[in-house]
Amino acid sequence: MLTPPRTIVRREAGLYALERALQRRGFQHVAGADEAGRGACAGPLVAAAAILPEGRRGEIEGLADSKLLTPASRERVYDEVVARALAYAVVIIPAEEVDARGLHVCNVAAMRRALASLATRPEYVLTDGFGVDGLDVPGLAVWKGDRVAACVAAASVLAKVTRDRIMVELDGTYPAYGFAEHKGYITPEHTAALREHGPCREHRFSYVNVASVSGRDGSPPRARRPVAAGRRAPTGEAPETLFGDDGGPLLGGAAVVLDEAPGALLGDDSGAPSGEGPAALADGADEPMERSCPAGSTVGVALGERPRPSAPVGEDVVMEGGER
Repeated sequence: MLTPPRTIVRREAGLYALERALQRRGFQHVAGADEAGRGACAGPLVAAAAILPEGRRGEIEGLADSKLLTPASRERVYDEVVARALAYAVVIIPAEEVDARGLHVCNVAAMRRALASLATRPEYVLTDGFGVDGLDVPGLAVWKGDRVAACVAAASVLAKVTRDRIMVELDGTYPAYGFAEHKGYITPEHTAALREHGPCREHRFSYVNVASVSGRDGSPPRARRPVAAGRRAPTGEAPETLFGDDGGPLLGGAAVVLDEAPGALLGDDSGAPSGEGPAALADGADEPMERSCPAGSTVGVALGERPRPSAPVGEDVVMEGGER
């Protein structure tokens, strides 16, 4: 039995070489997946998936790893990806879910859900750094995939721009932290604001630096988040650990209980204000980790195509936290 010749893809061949090689092998629709916000200690984790068309239409000028682009360039490339992609999907995992399930599990689950939501079914999947199981198509985890494969770079731009818009909007709600500048990552300015004001409900209490300033670093990572309305406090939990009406933990006095527990972020169909940024928080603490939204919203599938059902998510087995 004859085996097919090996396909060698050289890094110097450019960003589109890997996809083109797979397409020559018969994999017409190659999807890429990436995330943004893994190293941040505040705000959501955002994952995206994208399938670019074959040929010149899939070649986007200036496309690169989102971290290498200026904000203006990212916005321009984002618009091009949305306009040209055969399909794309963005999944938003709120900070509460990161605390409850663990960073790595949420990361892999978000990429899996983004890939499962693509209306155009991928025939091959490329992911940045981490392999994603539970898919019914072949795939490959590519080291620094957002600098090697165009579809992964496109996904990285979708995820990064979506998350940056969320953090700019959150800056209006929590102006003391400077989210619009550092986007929730651990900077000296962010650390100073945390020490002065304490964490708000958009912070990830499973992270060591947030837990330490909240005084909850003695608890297991998944037990560090203060209790919100609709959740039963553990035995012996003091009422002052409830979030206050300013979004931060109360340090004393009467506790103000939230009317709603934070849930998944919605797109424009949530009833929240539409526009450039993402919409407001959804109702209910037990909502799914993400919701799909129609075309035209920040979160959704391109070209008005209906997303496929999300793949199931396994339970957390490892908690990752701390500074990066």
